[in-house]
Formats: sequence, C-alpha cells, structure tokens
Amino acid sequence: MTEPKNAQTDAQTNAPTAAAAALSALHGGEPRPLVYFLGVGPGDPGLMTYKGAELLERAALVVRDPGVLDEIVEAFVDTEVPLVDAEELGQAASTRGRRLAELAREHGTVVRLVPHDGILFSTTTDEAAACRRNEVEFEIVPGVGTSSSMSAYTGTPITTNRVRSVRFVEAGSQTHTDVSKHRNTGHVISGTVEQMIEALTALLSDGWPESTPVLLATQISTVHQVTIEATMSTAAARLLDEAAASEPVVMLMGQGIEQRRDLSWFESKPLFGWQVLIPRTREQGASTAELLTEHGAVGTIVPTIAIQPPRTPNQMEKAIRALVTGDYQWVGFTSVNAVRAVRDWLEQFGLDTRCLAGVKVAAVGGPTAQALLDWGVAPDLVPSEEWSARGLLEDWPEFEDSADPINRVLLPRADIATEVLVDGLREAGWDVDDVTAYRTVRAAPPPAPIRESIKRGDFDAVLFTSSSTVRNLVGIAGKPHPSTVVACIGPATAQTAEDHGLTVDVIAAEAHLGSLIAGLVDHARSLRAADSAANRTPQRPSQRRRTARKKK
Repeated sequence: MTEPKNAQTDAQTNAPTAAAAALSALHGGEPRPLVYFLGVGPGDPGLMTYKGAELLERAALVVRDPGVLDEIVEAFVDTEVPLVDAEELGQAASTRGRRLAELAREHGTVVRLVPHDGILFSTTTDEAAACRRNEVEFEIVPGVGTSSSMSAYTGTPITTNRVRSVRFVEAGSQTHTDVSKHRNTGHVISGTVEQMIEALTALLSDGWPESTPVLLATQISTVHQVTIEATMSTAAARLLDEAAASEPVVMLMGQGIEQRRDLSWFESKPLFGWQVLIPRTREQGASTAELLTEHGAVGTIVPTIAIQPPRTPNQMEKAIRALVTGDYQWVGFTSVNAVRAVRDWLEQFGLDTRCLAGVKVAAVGGPTAQALLDWGVAPDLVPSEEWSARGLLEDWPEFEDSADPINRVLLPRADIATEVLVDGLREAGWDVDDVTAYRTVRAAPPPAPIRESIKRGDFDAVLFTSSSTVRNLVGIAGKPHPSTVVACIGPATAQTAEDHGLTVDVIAAEAHLGSLIAGLVDHARSLRAADSAANRTPQRPSQRRRTARKKK
C-alpha cells in the first residue's frame, strides 16, 4: 500500500529515491550535498518553472512550510519522496539552515520549497547563509512573484504611464513609515490579515484620505482567489468579512486600480469559483475536472459506480479466442470503461493490440476514441454527429455479403447497457456477440461532509452523464439541494433526473462531455446577465440558496 505523500515513515526518511541514487553514482557513490531554495509561485501548479519541476523530479527529500503548497506537492513530488515540515527544523532561520545542511549531507539533493518568488519577505537568504556556514552548497531558483501574479490575475496594472516606480512593503504597524514618504509611488503591501489591518490603521492615522482606493487579493492564481475593491476606510472590515484569517494578503495602492474593469480576465471566467459535483469514476472524473478548471470551476469527484469483472468469465474468454482466430470483422467500444476492460482481459491472457490486426474498430465518441488511441489503436469509425449508441448505429455500414463473408461484431459492454446498438446492427444484417466485459455496481456512499454539502447546497452544479449516475448519486448521497444547477448529457438522463424529483436546468446539445460543459457555461452566463440587468451583484447558485425552484 502506498503511503500518503506527507507520511513521515522511517522507510521514506532513510531510503533515497532511484533518481537520487543515480545522481550519487555520478559522484563516486556518495550523494552530493546540495540544497535548492525553490520559489514555487503564487499557488497554481501551472506556474511552476521548468527548472523547478526538474528539481522536484530528482529531489531526494523535500522541505516545505507546514500546511501550504499541497497542490504543488501533489503535482510535482513523487509519492516515494519524503516530506519534512520546515517548522520541525527549528524556529530560527539559522537553525533551519543548519538542519537543511545536515539533511543534504544525509540524503544528497534537498529541495526547500518557498512560496511565491522565494526571495521577497522570506527567510531564504538567512537559511542559505546558514547552509554555507555549515559547508553545504546551495542554489536559489526564483519562482513567479506575488506582485506580478496579483497584477496579472486581478487585471490591475502596478505601473502606468503616471506610476513609474513601485515599492514593495511588508504589512504591519511600521508600514506608514515606508509608504507615506512616497505618496506618488505605487505600493504593493504583503502580509497576513492581521498585519494588513495594522497597516491600514497606521496609514489612516498618518493622514491618508479615507477615500483612497485599494485592491486586496488572497489565494492568487487559484480558483479560490478573492479580490476586494475597497477604500482605505472600508478595507479592514471587508477583509475580516471576506478573507480567511490564515491566508496571505496582497494590497495594491496605485493608479492602476481603475483599469481593472477593462483588464480582468481570470475572475470573469463564466464558472469562476463554482463548485461542481462530478458523479463519475475517479478516472473519468479527472478529465472532467480539468475541463471545468479551464472555465474557473472546481470539480469534486464523487464515484457513484464501481467497475467489477463479470460474474462468469466464459463469454469474454470465448470472445477473445474468436478475436485471436480472426472471427470478427468489427469490435465496437461503447465507453472508455469498455476499452479498459478489454485491455485488461487481453493482458490477463498475455495478449496485446496485435489481436486487433485486421479487425475494424468503432468508438462511440471522442473520449472512447482517445482511450483507444492511448492504447495504440486508431478507431476506424467514430460517429460524425451524435456521440451515442444511436449516433454510432447511424454511421455503421450495412453488411455486404459479397464483400466479406464474416459478419460477426463483438460488442464488449457493461451488464446494464441498452439494446439500441445491438438491435440496430442485427436489423442491418450483422451477427452481434453482445458480451458482458464488466459490471457496474453502486459505489459506497461518500464521506459524511460531502453528503451534507450536497444536501445543503454547497455545490453550484452537478453534471449527470448517464441515468445510472442520477440513480446512484441519489441512492448513496441523497438529492442535490434545489439551488444546485442540474446539467444532463441527454434527454434520457434528464428524464431520469426529473423522475427523481429534480428540475433540469441544462441539457447538452450533443451527447458528449464537451457539449455538456458548454451548456453549463452558457447557463452561468445567462444567470450573470440576469443579475447585471437587475443591478444585482452576480452570485453563484450556492449563494442564492433558492429553495422553491425545484420539485420536492
């Protein structure tokens, strides 16, 4: 069983990774002690530098501040690499630097993760100097800085044609001495919520006008980003009301704030901040979550089905023998799960894609076709219009006896698959082997907090990609709250949702995931437009908590 990435086990701590061992061989078998101080950017893993990603690939040990940078670690650090919280190395920077040197002598390459650019308002230089005093070399690899990230992700210029210089200031009661002497300069002030309130109080007491515009941001570059436009007098109350106390805050004072309305691109994404429920398997849900992220949403996967082998293997064993002996003209894959199931079956028998040589392959739609391509199989047929069994049937060629004496078609499917494709192919003259390649069973209920969030309306939308996902989600977690937008991939799924007492808000124009998400995006835009037309601040569905809109 694989340990969690933050587990501190003796095996992890004492065993260098294969990458570290390879590096050690280059230095006579002894690991070269070296500490990298790596700035990891503002939070979005996509902003990690190329060099930073390379360093984390070959790190023997990673040190990070406790409770932060989880997404960076998840994206770039191998599960076998031990993680150490920096606070365990001591409170003083000199002590941490000495311990980093000791860890480097023990493990070889140690990467010390530092938020943002890794330089401004950090202890990097003090820790690095301590490494040098302890005769261990270091390198400092900067990351994307907080200030430039805030400017980019809030759409607010730090410099303008009137502001040609910028001061970077640490928030606190001393802020007024650093800012008030330079009133014609742009200022970027960084600190905790408490420090920022101290800074605002100091600036006001120093005579700054209460109406001075300021911009504050937290969780920059992530879909949880919060941007607050305020004045010097209202900013403190807004911070307490809208920002998490533990999150770092960046405040901008300067001429560029008024341009935000023209340049904001990140928070204006149609689904920005939306929490979307994805009732699919973890493998399928991951790609869905990635698509949602492009539109600013956060996807939460709740598996509603589990894939299991068929109760009896006889059918698939016979089908594989017939496949090997060339008894099929076509193999039709009606889902990504079907591709995975057949792949697993072939591997169990020591076979691979060469079994499909001379056999034509059909895929029900784009995702299934991509799963085949990832396996090394190029499908011969993908529906030209509707990605469904009906669409596949419409494009499937009729059997011509004179062209090929073999009219057998293998359909390896789930145990609950519909008969549309089977019946249609048989009517067209094909001899169809409809074989159960895998079973779908209802998954275990999600954790209690997820179930409560579903019922309470914390999710802004739910994506249903089949009737079974509707039935299973309601069965294991209960009905979504009436405020949750219900989006369905087609009419049959929508009918099932309505049968379970839900009002369907979105039906995909075409029966595939891309169309489903596009429909949700259009719906979100219409909600925002309605709010704007009514002079209301746009709100997500979870913020509305409508309780009477849907059927009970």
